[in-house]
Amino acid sequence: MIKRILLITFLFFALACFGQEQMIEIAKNYIENKCDKSFDEVLLVSVKDQKMYHTKQGKVLSEYVISSSVYGEGSKDGSNKTPLGLHKVKSKFGDKTPINGKMIGRVFYGKIATIYTGNTKSKTDDVLSRILWLEGMEEGLNKGEGIDSYSRYIYIHGTSEEGQLGKPASHGCIRMKNKEVIELYEKIKIGTLVLIL
Repeated sequence: MIKRILLITFLFFALACFGQEQMIEIAKNYIENKCDKSFDEVLLVSVKDQKMYHTKQGKVLSEYVISSSVYGEGSKDGSNKTPLGLHKVKSKFGDKTPINGKMIGRVFYGKIATIYTGNTKSKTDDVLSRILWLEGMEEGLNKGEGIDSYSRYIYIHGTSEEGQLGKPASHGCIRMKNKEVIELYEKIKIGTLVLIL
């Protein structure tokens, strides 16, 4: 019985690793095709799996459960959809914002949000703790008039709806647990590539 449990555990681990390696290879090919250069570090967002992988030199450093848009994928202004394709971190906000601190217009005004860990939904689309503001890098897909990720205020940020993570729930941004977005914020530099697939 113990051998069987160990074997199943090993197989799940092997499948998970193979899946990550395959995703890293897809990201590498996509980025090299679009940028005509290789990359050292990338945040890879899988909309299908509702996960984000922090990768460096072809290895997964961290894996996060996220939420992309409840409205699906797309780039059109006003759609509230999550844009696909290659982005980069254009700017960062929240250095001195406490965990669960609510930001309005990227500014913390002193309000700490209630965190919902079950199925309860917030009445507002809260942006909490930290912000990584994304800029699209693909003209006609996520950059340009009417489809521009930066102009649409597409962020990676903390959320008050932590219980909704793992399924589409946002209004276009990539939502994370507050503790995790703070940790990620410290590791990620401006200019880091973000690929949303």
